[in-house]
Amino acid sequence: MKRDALAIFQAALAAADPEISTFETLNRLKLSLEKFERVYLVAIGKAAVGMAAAVEKFAGKRLTAGMVLTKYGHTNRKLRRAKIREAAHPVPDAAGLAASEEMEQLLRTLNARDLLITAISGGSSALLSAPAAGITLEDKQLTTDLLLKSGADISELNAVRKHLSRLKGGQMAALAYPATVIGLLLSDVIGDTIDVIGSGPTAPDSSTFQDARNVLAKYNLIDIVPSSVRVRLETSSEETPKPSDPLFKNVRNVITASNHQALTAAAAKARALGYRPLILSSRIQGEAKEVARVHAAILRDAPPNSCILSGGETTVTVRGKGRGGRNQELALALAIDIAGVPNVAALCAGTDGSDGPTDAAGAFVTGQTILDLAEARQYLRSNNSYEFLDPLKALIKTGPTGTNVMDINILLTARKK
Repeated sequence: MKRDALAIFQAALAAADPEISTFETLNRLKLSLEKFERVYLVAIGKAAVGMAAAVEKFAGKRLTAGMVLTKYGHTNRKLRRAKIREAAHPVPDAAGLAASEEMEQLLRTLNARDLLITAISGGSSALLSAPAAGITLEDKQLTTDLLLKSGADISELNAVRKHLSRLKGGQMAALAYPATVIGLLLSDVIGDTIDVIGSGPTAPDSSTFQDARNVLAKYNLIDIVPSSVRVRLETSSEETPKPSDPLFKNVRNVITASNHQALTAAAAKARALGYRPLILSSRIQGEAKEVARVHAAILRDAPPNSCILSGGETTVTVRGKGRGGRNQELALALAIDIAGVPNVAALCAGTDGSDGPTDAAGAFVTGQTILDLAEARQYLRSNNSYEFLDPLKALIKTGPTGTNVMDINILLTARKK
């Protein structure tokens, strides 16, 4: 079952290949590059290098220049024209700030005869870290860390990030105006909402300063975040660009690949292996431990030869001092709930190949993974899933995959011979 689960997961990754999906999208758009004086590329995120390679292939010599900003260790090839920068994720660093400011300078040079192609994928929010006036990088680092540990989901996190930024929430498109902008989006968010993917640097922003304040209030962070953050969110009148802004007349945003696409390919692979696949949803969210309980209940009732698939992005409210990530936490909680059940297994992994601040993408567990329930529950309470699962050889370590379409959960019951 582990071999089958890994094969199904690899099929999902292949369907979300950033270079292939981006190149196919560009061909469908039928862009006429000849009518533009200059063509520029800005690619950001964990899949930025693959997406940039597709743009280079499509544009050829018409590409004037390009810049790519990706997470450390996610440069998996060389590019011909675009220069690559690496920075930290999920908490921003000085390298991301420097690269963001370099991109900002490029955007300010564009005019009405130019085309800007942006390639945005998961991780862009942290990487594109240029702060708004009055906010320091350290302020953003602390605020991001607090929100991540509080259990805020990506929409909530990005609502705050947009209002602490110079480039997110449509502000990149505003700087590029009056150039034509094509936004290519590899979706890593629930519902493929374009202004949430990478905090929507080229999309009209549906969130407001009030929304950002509400997020901090919800997680009791208003009095904990740096005073500069609190002052900006409470007093600033510089709202992000909204859908009615005329600058978006020159902007077109397009989804290139998504979690649903990956799940569809996973189902096809499962069927070819002899399973009966069922896609639950590509919109799974909520606390990882609670999501695990529901998935375990479904797995317990599933007949033989079942492959139950789900995708999305859970959250973890960090209360302990252990090491892990949302997929490992989900897998450990699921293993506890199916302990002793024969012929069942589950793989929970991030499609980007990284799960939290660890070198694992997730984990593979069965009904026999947990032998001591009390011990497993103690590790789960301390958010220490990595240290529990690693000695059991349960962790899935793919390394950076080059793509990012949220997480995939694969539940299997043994195939009948």
